[in-house]
Amino acid sequence: MKNLFVKIAAAGMLMLAPAIAQAAEGYSTANVNMRAGPSTRYPAVAVIPAGSSVEIRGCLSDVNWCDVEFYGGRGWVSGQYVQALYQQRRVYVGPQYYRPLGIPMIRFSVDNYWDRYYRNRDFYRDRDRGSRGPDYYYRDRDNRDRDRDNRDRDRNWRERDGDRDGRDRDRDWRDDNQRGDRQRDDRQRGERQRDDRRSDDRRPDRRNFDCRPGDPSCDE
Repeated sequence: MKNLFVKIAAAGMLMLAPAIAQAAEGYSTANVNMRAGPSTRYPAVAVIPAGSSVEIRGCLSDVNWCDVEFYGGRGWVSGQYVQALYQQRRVYVGPQYYRPLGIPMIRFSVDNYWDRYYRNRDFYRDRDRGSRGPDYYYRDRDNRDRDRDNRDRDRNWRERDGDRDGRDRDRDWRDDNQRGDRQRDDRQRGERQRDDRRSDDRRPDRRNFDCRPGDPSCDE
């Protein structure tokens, strides 16, 4: 009977062992982005404040990135920003500590991971590009951003050219009006001068009058 209880307890421990090894408690050492994949080229899904507690669900064997849980959300953080308690001291999470800390080594698949955690995210529609790797995903996004920037720059140039053309038209219109005003003033001044000359011509010369004897004007 005693042996039976020992076997049952051992079996229970074996059943619990995978569950215990599913996560380890860690702490962020800085304000760090939690990303949609194990690279800074993947989109950021949240910011983990410095000193916050995270659950480490697993880490990659080839690069030091770990799948963590933070306030119910899931994402990836570089091990250089996560510490865990090991033998009464905090250590940065690295491959040499995976086994002692009970952290499983896992693989990353964009399709499975994004299907599970990011269906409601805007970048989910780009999962096909993301599945080819972070460089491919961001190269396409950078190209789209560059195209959008070029379109914005072209639109700004057109608007700036339109404004300049409008200012040129306004300046030409003002110059035309000012030139027309000057010409009109010149015409009016010339007409006044001609009228004055005609008036002088029509004014009788008193010296042409017949002088009467004793008229003082005749002495001029």
